[in-house]
Amino acid sequence: MKQLVRVFGAIFIISFGLMYLTSWLNATEGYTSGRTLTIYNWGDYIDPELIARFEKESGIKVIYETFDSNEAMMTKIEQGGTTYDISIPSEYAISKMKEEGLLLPIDHSKLPNLSNIDPRYMNLSFDPDNTYSIPYFWGTVGIVYNADMLGGRTLTKWNDLWDPELRNQILLADGAREVIGMGLNTLHYSLNDTNEEHLQEAIRKLNALTPNVKAIVGDEIKLLLANEEASIGVVWSGDASEIIGENDKLDYVLPEEGTNLWFDNMVIPSTARNIEGAHAFINFMLEPEVAAQNTEYVGYSTPNAGALEFLPEDIAGDKRFYPDPEQTNTLEVYENLGKVMLAHYNELFLEFKMHKK
Repeated sequence: MKQLVRVFGAIFIISFGLMYLTSWLNATEGYTSGRTLTIYNWGDYIDPELIARFEKESGIKVIYETFDSNEAMMTKIEQGGTTYDISIPSEYAISKMKEEGLLLPIDHSKLPNLSNIDPRYMNLSFDPDNTYSIPYFWGTVGIVYNADMLGGRTLTKWNDLWDPELRNQILLADGAREVIGMGLNTLHYSLNDTNEEHLQEAIRKLNALTPNVKAIVGDEIKLLLANEEASIGVVWSGDASEIIGENDKLDYVLPEEGTNLWFDNMVIPSTARNIEGAHAFINFMLEPEVAAQNTEYVGYSTPNAGALEFLPEDIAGDKRFYPDPEQTNTLEVYENLGKVMLAHYNELFLEFKMHKK
């Protein structure tokens, strides 16, 4: 009898323990989905002080992870191993993610600060009506150069880079769309060209540039140019701003043949668990003072018209990084070329890099 009582007692204790564990897990699950926010962003692409401020004001704990390419970001979100509540892809990636059902529509009624965004950066071709994405930063691809190292010479065109006198003077950003796009631009073709003859022509043109190319590099391009390890760099505008901030001998120019106008937007992946928190974070980042602080930290151009009033004139009034609409209207936005063509661009870029070696 005592043995039977002990058995029933053990069953009761185990059952109670399981009930408690289940209750605790449910509570934890609720906390995880409602009181934490998982953000997936480019490296060094937000002021850490703003994350701390959002956590304090909202009571939501932020888990922050970074990626180094749109392709890596899309692959990880598609695999679903980690459920991200916010990500910040570029325009062509947003288009692709929409097609593949990887994004949730955004409720604009929960974003009162959306009115601060300049209408020029809303309702663009990659996301009409901003159904799935909200502007974060924008910028261009261009040429940084050191006139002193070039004997006082200025650069205005992509084709200037092919001058034999510039041997071993140029650093290129490690990006297929950017480098192949430069080749296409020199031939007056579209950045989104898929004509194989045009692409091969662009590669031949780029191969002719290799004597002038010192290296194809990643983030270190900023330090190398600021330290005058090379006189010219093909870079994104935000990097150019940072480089010039370190060395005012450098200048930045948008090439006359044309170049890329890019946009990075905030999105809510389809696997998001804290949708309310995601909207709260997006709305927080759209506050003019917050956007201005983030702009000063990151260095790229803000689409937030309200933020411009809080930025120093030497930032907001710098036409190199805030060009007039007449100029930006002549630039091209990257389109989603599709998986096959994007892979082909990457193959062509690898071919160019091998030719450089």
